Amino acid sequence: MTDVLEGPVLVFRQGALGRIKLNRPKALNSLNTEMAGIISRALDRFEAEGGVVAVLLDGTGDRGLCAGGDIREMYEAVRAGTDGAARFLRAEYELNARIARFAKPFIAIMDGIVMGGGIGLSVHGRHRIVTERSRLAMPEVSIGFVPDVGATWYLAKAPGELGTYLALTGESFAAGDAIQLGFADMMIPTGRLDELVETLVKVSLADEIETILEDFEEPAQGIVLPAYRDEIDAAFLHDDAESIVAALDRSVTAFAQETRETILAKCPMSVKLALRLVRLARNASTVEECLLNEYRAGVHAIQRPDFLEGVRAAIVDKDRKPRWEPAELSAISDDEVARCFEPLAEEPHFRR
Repeated sequence: MTDVLEGPVLVFRQGALGRIKLNRPKALNSLNTEMAGIISRALDRFEAEGGVVAVLLDGTGDRGLCAGGDIREMYEAVRAGTDGAARFLRAEYELNARIARFAKPFIAIMDGIVMGGGIGLSVHGRHRIVTERSRLAMPEVSIGFVPDVGATWYLAKAPGELGTYLALTGESFAAGDAIQLGFADMMIPTGRLDELVETLVKVSLADEIETILEDFEEPAQGIVLPAYRDEIDAAFLHDDAESIVAALDRSVTAFAQETRETILAKCPMSVKLALRLVRLARNASTVEECLLNEYRAGVHAIQRPDFLEGVRAAIVDKDRKPRWEPAELSAISDDEVARCFEPLAEEPHFRR
């Protein structure tokens, strides 16, 4: 693979770095099947090139690294009755696993908006950098989908029930919380990123990278969630969504009431699947195990009317008034949720 200097992903060599730059700024660098393939081939190339000490992922534009998977493309594939959405999920999850096992240091600069698929491209790397502008989220329950891209591995390992809270509410979080939650390693100001890259291109050994990054690191702001830790832990320790909502309802705090209303506005099936995914991830031994569970749940989710309705309300018509089927958590049985985790005819293939 030679340098790719135009198109949705730019791939090129810069000194000791293999550069992968997402290049769809008007679409907030949202990820599609073509881009997943380009990135995968770039990783193959840079892993084989002896002069490449590390790979650096970032994005063009100043709004964000990546707003997630191309939901509009998935929506159109589902509407057309093709398997395009499932194929994208397989390609994306295989790429997530590839990044998690990549042999060389993988550096992700998570500047600006980083949601869904953007987190999947970043969180599995060895060095994960946030900035003062970073806003992260796994908001899939808002569109009839599920938390995915291996994020449930990290949500399950977050302190207490903070990960469960984020999975069921889809709320965003900033740099400080991202580090506390285990989604990032350090904060480096946006204004120093160019200087950081200029320094990294000169490295000769992978062992030098950690020291360089620490020289640029600054204290992270946006540490909010620990203030609500006790309240979140008390309400979200339950293994069924109805009990979580009931616990929030019993609380008199504004935070609890707002959180309850947030969850009840999300897709009920997505909320139940999200909770099951986080609980399964707690007992998982690998990221790949989480990705496989996410794929099974995700394929079931995109086959339900809720996915088309959720995307319609959020992205197509933008009326923000989805009509979920069913509309109540209590209308969804445990057996129905369990069926969403049964093996499928085609599933991701994770390379070792």
